[in-house]
Amino acid sequence: MTSFVVQPIIGALAGLGIVLALLCPAMAGEDATVKAFAAWQGSGQLFATGAKELTFVGALSGTVYVETEKGPLESGRLACPAMVRIDIEDGSQNGTGRCTITAKDGAQIFGDVSCTGIRLVGCDGQFTLTGGTQRFEGISGGGPVTLRSEFGQIAGISDTSVRQDSGGIMFWPALHYTIP
Repeated sequence: MTSFVVQPIIGALAGLGIVLALLCPAMAGEDATVKAFAAWQGSGQLFATGAKELTFVGALSGTVYVETEKGPLESGRLACPAMVRIDIEDGSQNGTGRCTITAKDGAQIFGDVSCTGIRLVGCDGQFTLTGGTQRFEGISGGGPVTLRSEFGQIAGISDTSVRQDSGGIMFWPALHYTIP
């Protein structure tokens, strides 16, 4: 999700125990934990929403990879609309987003991401799987998520919005999923 997209979320956000499932057809009763990450690009608007607060509203998208014994394997595409609030005095931030991961065959996984952290350091939180389509119908689970962003410039924001573009990574160290 500026934090999200800006610092991290954003979160924004991809993930993906499920993503492992993106690699091969899901089986009924599948229960697994995967390590995954998404390299993302984001854009949106940054608004002054308080005397010492900025809010980023935008979206991030990118490629999701699942880590395997032979290295990262491309597993799907991530899209996450997100919102991040940033305290410009202490750099604290919190963000939320709603994500969709789409496999090459069109099957989708949906999830919610939320995180808190410090601008330019990172945003740690939870990724919760909320459902899916086709072979991912009924998927559930989740796990910890970390977002990082290369976005850093917030000086000069006034009562008007400023367009922001950024990139970063979303990392799921242990994303657990169950497919009924």
